[in-house]
Amino acid sequence: MPLHDLLSRARVAILDGHAIETGAPGAPALPRALEAAAWLLADGGDSAPIARALGERESRASTALGHGVAVPHARVAGIDECRAAFLRLAHPVDFGAADGKRVDLVLALLVPEHDIDAQLQRLAEIADRFADPEYRAALRKARDAGHLRRLLSGAGPDFRPDFLPCAA
Repeated sequence: MPLHDLLSRARVAILDGHAIETGAPGAPALPRALEAAAWLLADGGDSAPIARALGERESRASTALGHGVAVPHARVAGIDECRAAFLRLAHPVDFGAADGKRVDLVLALLVPEHDIDAQLQRLAEIADRFADPEYRAALRKARDAGHLRRLLSGAGPDFRPDFLPCAA
């Protein structure tokens, strides 16, 4: 399944900071960033189990790739196909990246519980794509969520048809 099928229009967002910065004063921004990703991934359903799964995975080890990119991911029961959500954060969040950089590009991934090999393949492909500094720069410069979605799906100037096939 191509990335544009995983990233519906409703699962690509630019957050101006309000969604991440609201909450109890001094509360960590990372859980709120994961909650925002979970909300997008839930497609209008209950996002709490997804946020919990992403948070549990993040608590084991940072999903930050470096260069301001993180790929929070989890395998969950009850879904038949993988789902992805992309957030560009106006105010970067500390994901505990090895390079010390705060994260402003978040590609969250949910994979069916039984899909271990495909999950590893997808994560490797994502890491490879986000290693490209020109690609990261294009995502940061995108004027709106629609432009972001085109870049992420390969329909923009950075077309790369091999990026993130998601066939189970």
